Amino acid sequence: MITIDGNWVMEGLEYEDDSNELTDLVNKIGFLPLFKNNIKGFSVEERTAKYSWWSGPLEEDPWEWRSILASEGIVAYGKVFMNKAGFVSKEWYPVLASYRRDGYDFDSRYEDGLASRRSKNIIDVLSHYETLPSYEIKTMAGFHKDGEKGFESTINSLQMQTYITVRGFQRKRSKKNEEYGWPVALYSLSERLYGEDHVRSAYHKKAEDAKYSIVEHLHKIFPESTYDEIAAFIR
Repeated sequence: MITIDGNWVMEGLEYEDDSNELTDLVNKIGFLPLFKNNIKGFSVEERTAKYSWWSGPLEEDPWEWRSILASEGIVAYGKVFMNKAGFVSKEWYPVLASYRRDGYDFDSRYEDGLASRRSKNIIDVLSHYETLPSYEIKTMAGFHKDGEKGFESTINSLQMQTYITVRGFQRKRSKKNEEYGWPVALYSLSERLYGEDHVRSAYHKKAEDAKYSIVEHLHKIFPESTYDEIAAFIR
């Protein structure tokens, strides 16, 4: 994405594609950030039609496909690359969880003093629901003027650590049940996406071994990038 005369301009392709092709691509590569980065070709932006972004129609707009793919639950979506959004396949999600969690489920991480009370508040709220919109999580977890601070950074950190994931988007509803405003993210515990056994199935791997598996895999697909570049991007 570049800026021209104060406007965002996508650097994608000239031809159209669809969300089914994007799902296939995520499953093939295993990982796919939403926007262009320093690894050439490693983004949704570079692999979709540039003029279809923010065009509106659900079936044409890659920005809207985030909601489709997240709600289908075939691939995981969230802020998983340097606190920026992207997709992870079901096959590779346990390996990413092994790397990012270093063998800790959330309760163990908290008991060992490696997670904040703010994070625990969010996890505790989500443990009682299949999904919740971000504004409800924020209220229920005590983030308000006189309460907890740093909601966005905390929820981003939990996504990076693979403890929670986005399960779709929805707009708020008025008292008359009419939708209004921008769509907001729906979150759930990641174990609710793929199941506890699957998400934790690579816990036997040491974090560094899991990291190496991811870097080695991506280097085969993007050989022009160095190991260090890939490692820095998925850290």
